[in-house]
Amino acid sequence: MFLVLCFLPLLGFGQQPAPSKKRVLVIGAVHGFQHDSVSNAAGLIFQLGRQTGLWDTFIRTDTQLLTKRPLENAARNLNDFDAVFFFTSGELPMTDEQKADFLSFIRDDGKGFVAAHSALDTFYMWPEYGELIGAYFDGHPWGVFRAPIRNEAPESSITRHFPANFVLEDEIYQPSSLFSRERVKVLLSLDPAKVDWSVEGVKRADKDVAVAWTREYGKGRVFYSSLGHTTEIWGRPRVRQMYLEAMKWVLKITN
Repeated sequence: MFLVLCFLPLLGFGQQPAPSKKRVLVIGAVHGFQHDSVSNAAGLIFQLGRQTGLWDTFIRTDTQLLTKRPLENAARNLNDFDAVFFFTSGELPMTDEQKADFLSFIRDDGKGFVAAHSALDTFYMWPEYGELIGAYFDGHPWGVFRAPIRNEAPESSITRHFPANFVLEDEIYQPSSLFSRERVKVLLSLDPAKVDWSVEGVKRADKDVAVAWTREYGKGRVFYSSLGHTTEIWGRPRVRQMYLEAMKWVLKITN
């Protein structure tokens, strides 16, 4: 019995404690075009966190928690989260203090930001948001169509599961002139050789329509993809995998 008791402490010697779960805040606040797929997106982020055990998800349809100011009624704030996910539209009701806190959350605290589809169609009156996300929405001249997409970053953990060229049926956003490859790393883009550039509304003379990209923002990480308009797209295994890997990347679980 003595030998057994002496040996028991050695069983845990050298073992590392399990990493604590991350916390992700999903914002589905909509003050512009109404996307039915917001629910699908929020549900997917919740499901991915539960299935992988990597994060707990908190879903809100308002912007109350986007602050570092202490809140009443046991409400959490940005200090309680490791990443924020946006599927939003329009000018969301946020004070100047909230906006400064949100930018600081990413830039200074090194936290993550994942933005889906119409998150690009958000905060036109807040230039710093456009700088954060990398562009603004500037139309979707092809509507929902079978989009020919090329994988520009097969080495990235976020997109390595995609083939070099593939087709997805969804609504692809045309990024505004603010978009620059010098400030973002493009992961997916429309194949310029397979797109009809004669349709009304095309503004990119350079024929450069990025579909997904990443960028470093101070100490933090940002991912955006225009994929997500239809409810069906959130059920596509490769798209689900992309958002999983994007979340892991902004949470700094992967490099």
